[in-house]
Amino acid sequence: MMEKKQIAQVLHETGVLLELKGENPFKVRAYINAARTVEMLDEDIRELVASGAVKTIKGIGAKLSEHIAELVTTGELSFYRELRAGIPGGLLDLLKVPGLGPKKIYALHQALDVESIADLEYACHENRLVSLKGFGKKSQENVLQGIEYIKKFQGQYLISEARTEAEKLFSALKACGLLKDLSIAGSLRRSKELVKDIDIVAASADAPGVMDFFAALPHIADILGRGDTKTSVRLDSGINADLRVVSPEQFHYALAHFTGSKEHNTALRQRAKKMGFKLNEYGLFSAAGTLPAHCEGDLFTGLGLAYIPPELREDMGEIEAADKDMLPELVTLNDITGVFHVHTTYSDGMHSLAEMAGEAQKAGFSYLGISDHSQTASYAGGLKIDAVKRQNEEIRARNKANPDFYVFHGIESDIHSDGSLDYPDDILALFDFVIASVHSGFSIAGDRATRRLITAMENPFVTMLGHPTGRILLGRRGYDPDMKRVIQAARANNVIIELNASPFRLDIDWRHIKYAKQQGVIISINPDAHSKEDLYETGYGVSMARKGWLEKDDVFNTWDREKIMSHFAQKRNRT
Repeated sequence: MMEKKQIAQVLHETGVLLELKGENPFKVRAYINAARTVEMLDEDIRELVASGAVKTIKGIGAKLSEHIAELVTTGELSFYRELRAGIPGGLLDLLKVPGLGPKKIYALHQALDVESIADLEYACHENRLVSLKGFGKKSQENVLQGIEYIKKFQGQYLISEARTEAEKLFSALKACGLLKDLSIAGSLRRSKELVKDIDIVAASADAPGVMDFFAALPHIADILGRGDTKTSVRLDSGINADLRVVSPEQFHYALAHFTGSKEHNTALRQRAKKMGFKLNEYGLFSAAGTLPAHCEGDLFTGLGLAYIPPELREDMGEIEAADKDMLPELVTLNDITGVFHVHTTYSDGMHSLAEMAGEAQKAGFSYLGISDHSQTASYAGGLKIDAVKRQNEEIRARNKANPDFYVFHGIESDIHSDGSLDYPDDILALFDFVIASVHSGFSIAGDRATRRLITAMENPFVTMLGHPTGRILLGRRGYDPDMKRVIQAARANNVIIELNASPFRLDIDWRHIKYAKQQGVIISINPDAHSKEDLYETGYGVSMARKGWLEKDDVFNTWDREKIMSHFAQKRNRT
């Protein structure tokens, strides 16, 4: 049986498919709206279908209620399946091109017979979009840039997708009964934001038996290769996975080897060679034999190094720091005391303020920072001034009634193209904190984008800079500001930089975080939550913070509530 979220996804995709076919826009909107309605239901969808009450929900007509009932009872929708079968697969691929929606794809298909990304690229090179209604020269340039972006990241997956699939494999393999040890390895263990494949290392005295067990797992689509110690497969999700089986004595060496980046492993081997050793995935060898490794730490100790956490194994100074025993004590998820950048039904969130606060408390946090969209973001139900005041009153009343859990009142204020914010100062002064974010004008890039962000941070009411590059992983490159200048401006204006923990963003990029730390800029790991479930994506942000060498005190939302209140008060008193 399907759950609400899955049903909503099928309904939404049905609307997209209808739009790709050029169907009546009212019909398209009916499915898109129904998807959102279903996802936001408080009631059990199965009970609504069983009682027939699903037909009474506003916006759910007779046909849609039939579709929802079919999804609930069978887990499928024949109408969706038939629609999908009738649309060239290449048209669906075009949805991946940044800036191309179903309506534009339909226009391209009708006017230019475009049915794939290759067709579209050829049409651009032939300048066929320049004179096409609704497009033009600039649109054509943007489409070509989008295609290049797709090519660059083709065959990569978000960390959240890869981790979900890896955990399925890990759980299944644990039931094998032939393993002495098991671990996820590779770029996923290093917490890279984009992952090409899944690496798993196992220790066993019966490698063939483990390989047989692995190859028979139900969610494996194809066996791509099989040898004595390695089996490569493609999963139903499309991502590839490699299982390597070594002896128990070799396990920790193999795990370290298949975790480290190519550059990190090369640097370790060079260090070993200078010390008179030979290092590979099977061991650390000297004239006296192999150095036993009962854990990964033994490998590093054998090379005269402190243990290097997996996230840091990128050859970005970690070996030199480990040599001097100067590695940071990295922040952990348990250090997080609360979260900011949380949306509610006041704007485009799925759950009410009370529900989000309740879930945050259930998750073990001691505070929550609500920051719905501001008035410019009309597409997301941005708050007009009367709604700001109403929400402020609700939060103050809630805090008075619930002294054990505190809700901070904030806003995610849109940054206009000139760097100004979209509320006057007297309204900004109502908030405990202000997150300034760009949600439009993405064509403003480079130096102009940098100046735009700096101008916003110079506003004395701005507490945090939200998702500073505006990137959407595998979807949008962002506007490429000069992050060194942005970080320097954050320090000068006492502005916190957000590490947006949504696996679709993970922005600020971890590669810039170390510089922010060196400059004394505080980072806040924010989930950008639009539902209760999104609160738990904070962990992805923690992984990126660890890759950026952050310690507990470098992260704003590891501070206790009183220290945070004091910081907000000091910021406001300087305005």
